[in-house]
Amino acid sequence: MRIASRGLLALAAALAIGYPWLVPNYYLVYAGVLTVMYAAMATSWNLLGGFTGYVSLGHSAFFGLGAYGTGLLVTRLGVPWLVALLAAAVLVTGFAVAVGIAAVRVRGASFVIVSIALVSMMNLLVQGWRSLTGGSTGLQVPSPFPDLHRGETHLVFFYLFLALLALVLAAWWFIGRSRFGAGLRAIREDEDKAESLGVPTAAYKVAAFALSALFVALAGGLYALWFGSLDPIFVFSILIGSYMVLMSLLGGARHLLGPLLGALIVAPAGEYFLVALGETQIHLTATGLLLILVVLFMPEGIIARFARKRDTGSIPEESAGQRLEGAAR
Repeated sequence: MRIASRGLLALAAALAIGYPWLVPNYYLVYAGVLTVMYAAMATSWNLLGGFTGYVSLGHSAFFGLGAYGTGLLVTRLGVPWLVALLAAAVLVTGFAVAVGIAAVRVRGASFVIVSIALVSMMNLLVQGWRSLTGGSTGLQVPSPFPDLHRGETHLVFFYLFLALLALVLAAWWFIGRSRFGAGLRAIREDEDKAESLGVPTAAYKVAAFALSALFVALAGGLYALWFGSLDPIFVFSILIGSYMVLMSLLGGARHLLGPLLGALIVAPAGEYFLVALGETQIHLTATGLLLILVVLFMPEGIIARFARKRDTGSIPEESAGQRLEGAAR
């Protein structure tokens, strides 16, 4: 079974790499870029949500800050796009550490509320600071590949987002097999018990929060460079954070490939309904309804219900607390 699983993963990777050359038009490449972008973001969110159980609806704040940070460095300071992307991500990560120190003091619904408040604050700040950000009119970011036509640009950014997805998946895999990952799982199972066993819960939660924000900020920066036009209403939208949560929960938040599976379902479906129904709010209602149904009837996700855990890269479900107890003896 392990050989078969590796074969399937290799086939999936080959199909992902070859996707832009297999589809008949650039619109489907564009849809592929969106799907891979959301897969990378949902997997990034899962570094916090899947390991610790902390649900953040406010990760779009880091997406928006990564986008605007990259865009402002390029447009206002003339920084090369790659340097701007990395610098913005580092700055956002530092901001996430500061926010995390305060945010992880609360749990459950209070943490969700704090995360939503963060998005609202960033949205108001960006819209109000017109002299720097352009306010509600948004920010125009020049393409880093001006010699390419739009379809070719989609092709380039498909592979950039695919590389980011591979990086996030690798980070998730390594963390899942580390003592740090065991500590995060212990927090998810019983935070008070984990602390009594010597797990530095506050430091671990802040580290997971910041690492998750780092990858989401990189996705935001790539989005700014790819799309070229930033609308604060969109990039600081609760909807983006809800998509990350929905994709992770639908596929399986405790599994390596869960968010990816969720993204492969939700992102194309969202794009289809947007094209079919136009610029209406129906697709927003459908997203909220689907999130409710998943939470009520399939909280462990598709993978947990229909696949064996050892074949899907799941977080090992033997008690993390037991592992830490054994190490403490």
